[in-house]
Amino acid sequence: MGVGNNLKKLRTKTKFSQQEMADMLGLGRNTYTNWENESTDIKSNYLPKLAEIFQISILDLFETGKKHDGYNRLANFALKDHAVAQKDFQQGIIINITDSEAAKLISSQLEELIRSLNK
Repeated sequence: MGVGNNLKKLRTKTKFSQQEMADMLGLGRNTYTNWENESTDIKSNYLPKLAEIFQISILDLFETGKKHDGYNRLANFALKDHAVAQKDFQQGIIINITDSEAAKLISSQLEELIRSLNK
């Protein structure tokens, strides 16, 4: 089970439609649908937005078998679409960020992720 399957479960639990998710993220519905179907990868700059929508940590998007609590509909996002990522789960994640605000937010989210992994 991958991130796409987790997105679908979270979206279903919060009763968002794929169109509502796409609108909140500033995407076309087909792009979001492709993420859920895992036919395309999610750009790294959308991970904080997705975590914010579902009121979870970024790590929770990748974990399987975890129950998620506390969902909220949030429509305000501070990030701009300036980050590009390639992911290979066996080798790690490479992130190239050109927007300073996105870099700060992703950096703080990654620090939170690392702290939670070290516990």
